[in-house]
Amino acid sequence: MNDSPLQVLTLPTSPYPDQRPGTNGLKKKTHVFQSIKNFLHNFIQCIFSSIDLRDRQGSTMVVGGDGRYFNSTAIQVIVQMAAANGVGRVVIGQKGIMSTPAVSCVIRKIKAIGGIILTASHNPGGPDGDFGIKFNTANGGPAPEAVTNQIFQLSRTIEEFAICPELRVDLGTIGKQSFDLENKFKPFTVEIVDPVESYANSLRNIFDFAVLKELLSADNHIQIRLDAMHGVTGPYVKKILCEELGSPANSAINCVPLENFGGRHPDPNLIYASELVETMKSGQYDFGAVFDGDGDRNMILGKHGFFVNPSDSVAVLAANIFCIPYFQHTGVRGFARSMPTSAALDMVARATKIQLYETPTGWRFFGSLMDAGRLSLCGEESFGTGSDYIREKDGLWAVLAWLSILAVRRQSIDGIFLRHRFDYEEVDLDAAVEMMLDLELMISDRAFIGQVFTVGEKKYQVEAADNFEYGDPVDGTISRNQGLRIIFKGGSRIIFRLSGTDSFRATVGLYFDSYEKDINKLFQDPQVNYDLFLMDTSKIIPKMYL
Repeated sequence: MNDSPLQVLTLPTSPYPDQRPGTNGLKKKTHVFQSIKNFLHNFIQCIFSSIDLRDRQGSTMVVGGDGRYFNSTAIQVIVQMAAANGVGRVVIGQKGIMSTPAVSCVIRKIKAIGGIILTASHNPGGPDGDFGIKFNTANGGPAPEAVTNQIFQLSRTIEEFAICPELRVDLGTIGKQSFDLENKFKPFTVEIVDPVESYANSLRNIFDFAVLKELLSADNHIQIRLDAMHGVTGPYVKKILCEELGSPANSAINCVPLENFGGRHPDPNLIYASELVETMKSGQYDFGAVFDGDGDRNMILGKHGFFVNPSDSVAVLAANIFCIPYFQHTGVRGFARSMPTSAALDMVARATKIQLYETPTGWRFFGSLMDAGRLSLCGEESFGTGSDYIREKDGLWAVLAWLSILAVRRQSIDGIFLRHRFDYEEVDLDAAVEMMLDLELMISDRAFIGQVFTVGEKKYQVEAADNFEYGDPVDGTISRNQGLRIIFKGGSRIIFRLSGTDSFRATVGLYFDSYEKDINKLFQDPQVNYDLFLMDTSKIIPKMYL
């Protein structure tokens, strides 16, 4: 403990107009947080101010990040401001490292008031990359819209922030550090913890590690290849998959977290994970997986590079859910998917007579259902899968779930439905908004319903079209303008969704679901069918938008 009490200051500041958190927190270019005066301090103060003072006093908060550039510097500021704002204890992953699912896990285990996660998810890192701040509440999940709206409103009127500028934390040494502060009766405590252990303990209670160890290290073990993309998941993969479950050390690559992710884009898809895709095509490995920067997303590959679409992934997990011991004990309360995710999960839900929920994109909608005891397994189109043991999607959980199915079924990975996804990234925001408005006008025309379009050998008749909105069955809130849907008879769909609008650029997600009855066509390369569909899509969508 330091000898003399540390000074707590209240410093003046001015608001910024662009601190509205999105579904994954506030993401900006790194230099915005690093160089613009008090930009970081303002947003952190607004997070603390959004928590009632009576709840904040003496509370515990969890802090961790994906290790990207500026991570450690931001953590020091957060700790200084937590102390000044009455928080009693901050729990931090060693070296500031803690995956997003692990933060959610720790929040729930220690009953913290919430957590701050420093990540821009699957966006690039480094001085010229992106940085982000995400606030998770006491349930371990992303802050609900009411809280993020409150934070934004506070950010527009903030006049001062509280900080203890002389407080410095040793992030590298596991253990407790205590600090006396001016006018505080109890010392402020920082606890540096192993970022893996608490999370690993939870996984041990969910999966049968003995069965998984036999699958990965027995005489006839399968060959796996895991790519952490120099993100936060690396230490978790090494500790759990290699050291504990016995997978060879060389089965895991790029496992050292780097501030710029080794110059790579830490996004687990066929484009940015092309190194793993090419390796899997050799046929040397039976199972492959790749994780994003903060560890919540995953992509699964089978032998010879067989791609498991994220929509198919959650459907297969649902169909085989009792291969996972956790669900044998808890039962299954419900399934859920985001609206752009294909209807493959719906078919499993109908067959098993388990309730299905269709929500907007954003994990907080799943969390609300989980808190109400209505949901056990969920997934979304952007490579996110998870269950109700925490309130975040979880890449490593998904990998262990798949391996559990392989261990029980003793068969290789296969796909079930055709599903196609294409993103137009870095689109001009104004042009993207105009396009979405024009498309909504087109599909809202009554004459659009019933039209029949021919694509290759198939005919698609429009059954419904709308701008998806979601009424939360738990709290009754309505979320509008969540994406445009064109739904055809038989279950095929086209979805348009605008995302990534944090700056002047945007991403337009274009999703194709094509329901296939012919079992012989289920295992065709989806890209072939996508190319055919794209060539003929101008019959449905004007060429000006392709």
